[in-house]
Amino acid sequence: MAKLFYALMLVCGLACGGLATAGDFRATAQEKIVPQGAQLELLWGEGEFTEGPAAAADGAILFSDIGNRILRYDPRSHKTTVFREPSGRANGLFFDTQGRLVACEGANTGGTRRISITDTKGNVRTLAERYDGKRFNSPNDLAVDEHDRVYFTDPRYVGDEPRELDFQAVFLIEPDGAVRIATRDVEQPNGILVSPDGKHVYVADNSGRPEGNHHLLSFVVQQDGTLAEKKVLFDFGPNRRGIDGMTLDAEGNLYATAGDGAEAGIYVFDPQGTPLAFIATPGGPTNCVFGVGTETRVLYVTAPVAKQSDDDTAKYGLYRITLEKPGYHLFPTSAK
Repeated sequence: MAKLFYALMLVCGLACGGLATAGDFRATAQEKIVPQGAQLELLWGEGEFTEGPAAAADGAILFSDIGNRILRYDPRSHKTTVFREPSGRANGLFFDTQGRLVACEGANTGGTRRISITDTKGNVRTLAERYDGKRFNSPNDLAVDEHDRVYFTDPRYVGDEPRELDFQAVFLIEPDGAVRIATRDVEQPNGILVSPDGKHVYVADNSGRPEGNHHLLSFVVQQDGTLAEKKVLFDFGPNRRGIDGMTLDAEGNLYATAGDGAEAGIYVFDPQGTPLAFIATPGGPTNCVFGVGTETRVLYVTAPVAKQSDDDTAKYGLYRITLEKPGYHLFPTSAK
């Protein structure tokens, strides 16, 4: 979540054929990613600020509404219901190898500033809430590797609670609950992914300062799980909204939510940072994830709903679009 109240210039068209430019982004494989004529479909649009979609084993899509709740969209019934309320200001969501829901719970009123885990029976507990005895800034987004190590970003974009940590970093939670710094070599980390082979971690370094970093980064995972050999794969440049949340397809390509106004959309990169495709959205998107089972090629996107008039306050929703590539999931690999 870059900022809850980012200034958004909403665009009206949802067609995916056109390209936008951020920095030197030029799509090189548009038709291999986005079928001709594919369009976003709005599934639900009554959110305060939607974020963090994750695909459950039964095919449902869980997503955060910040607000203070986690919602559940059922592709079969097309109904959206409350999964958990309050949510502790949950943002990023991710399922580990055991099918447990791990959540980043942020700052601001009602925020618990922790990483929580919900087991398959619905029991919620704290996985981690402090480093070196100090409360986290505002856990934002996360990814889990095949060993159930949790990588999460801890920036502070919103919330007036006093900060106890004087830095923003990517943290690592070991399966035994131990918390370590994965890397501090970032300005303001946001979205995060672990590559399918587990050898790299991708981080959106998305500064809240217009002149700050708006980078897509790659790190090499060390034997102890920490991150090294930082590489900038793509630079969105100053005065642009950089990457918020991200997801992966089965080939390891990255689908990154970024931009606003005419540049709002999903930016698709290969693992080396080569621009592949662009999918326009009606406002600055916040995150995305692929479905499972029969929906492995369906990309779900959280983004604003276009305002009906200048007097309306934009709401946020959940969209979907069918693409050419199947998604990658640590869990589940298919709907049960």
